Amino acid sequence: MMNMLTLVVEQTERDEMAKRTLGDEELKLLRFVAEHGPLSVGEVADQFGASEGLARSTVLTMMERLRKKRYLKRRRDGGVFRYASPLPYAELLKGIVQTFVDTALAGSLSPFVAYLAGSSKLSRGEVAQLERLAARLEEREKEKP
Repeated sequence: MMNMLTLVVEQTERDEMAKRTLGDEELKLLRFVAEHGPLSVGEVADQFGASEGLARSTVLTMMERLRKKRYLKRRRDGGVFRYASPLPYAELLKGIVQTFVDTALAGSLSPFVAYLAGSSKLSRGEVAQLERLAARLEEREKEKP
C-alpha cells in the first residue's frame, strides 16, 4: 500500500525526470530495462546491445548516463549491479512525453493532436482510447466553475 510520502517521492522523481532529455538510443535502452529489469550490464549487452550493434562498454556508458539522469537506479546483487527503472514504464513514458511537449512543442498539444489526427498508424483500439480520453476531458471542462 502506498503512503503519502511514497506518492510525493514518486511525483518528485517524475518532475525531475521531465527536466532531463534523452537521446534515441538512450530511450530504446531505457524502455528495454524498464520492461525487463532489474538487469545487469552484461544481461542488457547480451539481450539488447547485441541486436542494436552496441558493445558492452557502450551499454555500460549509456546505463550509467541514464542512472546519473535518474532514469535508472542500481543495486548491488552479489558481485554485480542490477539496474531497474525507479518508476513503472507507463509513468516513465508520461514524463518523456511531457518533456517532448514542453520542449519540442513549446507546451502546446495542438501539433501533437494534429499529428495523431493525420496518422494512419492508429489502430481502431487506439482511436477508441483517444475518443474516451477526449470525452473525459470534455467532462472535466464542464465541471470547472
